Amino acid sequence: MSTAEQNRGLVWKDTEAELKAKPPNSIGRIYIPDRLLGWIIPVSVLVVWELLARLGVLPPNWLPAPTVVCQTIYQLAVAGDLFKHAGMTIARVAVGFLLGASAGTLLGGLTGYLPVARKLLDPSLQALRSVPSIAWVPLFLLWLGIQETSKITLIALGAFFPVYLNLSVAMRHVDPKLLEVGKLYRLSNFQMVRRLILPAALPEYIVGLRSGLGLAWMFVVAAELLGASSGIGYLMMDGEMTGRASIILASVILFAALGKATDWMMNAVGRRLLGHRAR
Repeated sequence: MSTAEQNRGLVWKDTEAELKAKPPNSIGRIYIPDRLLGWIIPVSVLVVWELLARLGVLPPNWLPAPTVVCQTIYQLAVAGDLFKHAGMTIARVAVGFLLGASAGTLLGGLTGYLPVARKLLDPSLQALRSVPSIAWVPLFLLWLGIQETSKITLIALGAFFPVYLNLSVAMRHVDPKLLEVGKLYRLSNFQMVRRLILPAALPEYIVGLRSGLGLAWMFVVAAELLGASSGIGYLMMDGEMTGRASIILASVILFAALGKATDWMMNAVGRRLLGHRAR
């Protein structure tokens, strides 16, 4: 081997050693922890937004500064309106999600395990899944009135389909060799589902729960924009009617924060369940 080749080999080894020693989230000499990476874009957007608003580039009646929006949220909290409207929205999402996820789990498990049930129910459910959410609003208002029942039913409908679809498909795609092992040990149908099928389908089921929770937050907006007298959606509508952009943006931020918080909690529960399963 020539001297040049030896030098190139030494340089490559040094570079490889530096890459291994360098943290993956490093920018130059700056190391950014994983938990802070997700904050870079939101904080940057807020800073640019604040600067443009302060310089007068953004009209205050269209897009007020983030500090103005935060002040609006603070004023709502002091007046007690924030907790009133946020609490009502959270309650609607919680009840609707629990009902929709329960129905999705029941029918998803049924169609995932029994071919007859899948052939009987799945085509109709898949057709209903394609109906836009806003199309259900007039019917629910006609059938159930403008009270809480119609709003919770609409939210439950949004949460139902992701849970149903993910669980049904996951149970159908369980490894056949796993089922053969269960038959070899002469497990009953109930034992087969509890010990083999459900644990194997758990990761996809958790994804379905998170997707259903996200759609529940989307559907609550449609529910509260029509016929509600409280809730964050009603607060947003009030901001539109009175021409207060800060109220509208505050409502959007509240929806984003609450949706992210509930998704984080669902993800934490899912990781714990998967961890117990791995043990």
